Amino acid sequence: MSTQLSFHDHKPETLSFYDAVVTGLSNKTKAIPPKLFYDEKGSKLFDLICEQPEYYPPTVERQMLTTLADDIAALTGQSRVLIEPGVGNASKVRLIMDALRPSAFVPMDISFDYLKAVSTTLAKDYPWLPVHATCVDFTHSLPIPHEVPPGKRLVFFPGSSIGNFCKADALNFLNLIHDTVGEDGMLLIGVDTKKPEPVLHAAYNDAAGITAQFNLNLLHRMRDELDAQVDLNAFEHNAFYNAQAGRIEMHLVSQQRQELRINGHRFPFDKGESVHTENSYKYAPEEFLAFSAQSHFDHVAHWVDPQGLFAIYLLKAS
Repeated sequence: MSTQLSFHDHKPETLSFYDAVVTGLSNKTKAIPPKLFYDEKGSKLFDLICEQPEYYPPTVERQMLTTLADDIAALTGQSRVLIEPGVGNASKVRLIMDALRPSAFVPMDISFDYLKAVSTTLAKDYPWLPVHATCVDFTHSLPIPHEVPPGKRLVFFPGSSIGNFCKADALNFLNLIHDTVGEDGMLLIGVDTKKPEPVLHAAYNDAAGITAQFNLNLLHRMRDELDAQVDLNAFEHNAFYNAQAGRIEMHLVSQQRQELRINGHRFPFDKGESVHTENSYKYAPEEFLAFSAQSHFDHVAHWVDPQGLFAIYLLKAS
């Protein structure tokens, strides 16, 4: 195991499930933050989504990173401080770790216990690598521990997670990354592309119905954790491409007039009314390059898979 394994818990404040649901359902346009998908069951369902043949991003991005690792390292150079906000299970960073050979790795996540387990395994598998695990809400801050050595920085943000931010929040997050990497800093980011609508529709409406279960699991959580009075059979999953906004939208649509009740709160639904649960913005390469330039990132290189399904960008802070 690496002798340089450290943990830094910034104790990020998280809105309780109850508060998030009550606040979201009280809005004129009902909406619930997508981060609430990821209870234990939701996380397992998302892992299953990533195995569905229609859901191309994980498979395509992994193939690209595996193929491009040496090319990326040639452009970034080795021995950078590598920072990954939202590290998850760290499966993708492993595909480039040996090629990049960073001077230190700073994995970030909001769940301390999960982050600790993942980081401990990484330290065992890469005994040469100093690992400085940082528990933080990375959408608001990217604190770098004092123990991290000086040197050029590289932020790795795979998975097209940037697409889950609205445009204003995405720009704010790119600004935050720019400030974090500083002079000579770089960003390696995966971004989903715009493509024919049937491909996008199938990706979020898989034949096995796993994405539908993932979306509907929010209602199961409300019933089981909040003692909500809700008819689980009276809502349906709906995901569609909003071409004008350039995004996939996921909704839970009420199939009848009804009322959802939680602890004295009453939330009426008309037939066809929905709860908006997630956005996933898609970017053509020229769009994303222009967008990232607003946060003062210069284009170094970008790659698109042969089918045009996914793109990886290497950008440098200007």
